[in-house]
Amino acid sequence: MNDPGAARTEPARSGRAPYRIRPGPRRRAAAVAVARAASVAAGLVIAYYLLPLDGRGTAGTSALLACGLLAVVVVFVWEVRAIVRSPHPRLKAVEALAATLVLYLVLFAGAYYLLDRSTPGSFSEPLTRTDALYFTLTTFTTVGFGDITARSQTGRVVTMLQMTGGLLLVGVAARVLAGAVRAGLRRQGREPPPE
Repeated sequence: MNDPGAARTEPARSGRAPYRIRPGPRRRAAAVAVARAASVAAGLVIAYYLLPLDGRGTAGTSALLACGLLAVVVVFVWEVRAIVRSPHPRLKAVEALAATLVLYLVLFAGAYYLLDRSTPGSFSEPLTRTDALYFTLTTFTTVGFGDITARSQTGRVVTMLQMTGGLLLVGVAARVLAGAVRAGLRRQGREPPPE
């Protein structure tokens, strides 16, 4: 009953209405982490829609994709280091996953959009930015409705890269993030070392 960090309702001793204790540091940290993750995701999606993506040639699209994938790796490594040092490693891992995942998806949506602009007919229908993001999400989630498909060899190669990267992101990255959380908790003395 002496835990001021837990939000609860207690009756007042004088018979007055119950009062609410303010949320503690953990709840505030969770709220900040969720807000930061949502802000990063929203910012990346807004940037995707606002950036002046023009019809660069296939070489420009390839360079953008390569640099973007490198950026995803750099952001991911930076986030793993931040998780280990964070006072709330689990929350930081949620932020890291949100930032990395959204950056990855927006990167491929941009690549599909540019590919369709530079080489019309690369997909079964012309892609708007929303269509490119939709195709990216249906491919990433393995739903693949089939309403938009890659027709050109370049489009299919980029789609295969996204599929492979998505599997790696879900499998390997999740394991690395979990390991970073464990390391952060061990560093704080909140989890026993592995046997």
